[in-house]
Amino acid sequence: MTEDDPTDEISDIEDRIEELAEIAERCRKYILASKIAIGGGAALLLVTILGLFGFGQTAALGSIALVLGGIVSLGSNVSTLRQTDEAISAAEARRSALIGSIDLRVVADAPLKLV
Repeated sequence: MTEDDPTDEISDIEDRIEELAEIAERCRKYILASKIAIGGGAALLLVTILGLFGFGQTAALGSIALVLGGIVSLGSNVSTLRQTDEAISAAEARRSALIGSIDLRVVADAPLKLV
């Protein structure tokens, strides 16, 4: 292997892509949890406003906090997911460019030996 061999860089890029994929998956989970929190908080607020179960002011404040916290978490994780997806795309493009720069040789069809 020579110093100009891009296989080490390709390996590093693939490791980075795997890390970014894990981050993206974690963001998707937080996005789902945020949507559930928003929906649950809105439902609790509606139940509290209508007075169906006799919840007090504390439940109303808690539901408002749940909705606001869910919105903040949703926005943060959506933007992080977008940035991570862009980083994955850039890393995949760099990896493709490095693979394309390798001088690949065609291997002739040789009979396989059975052991």
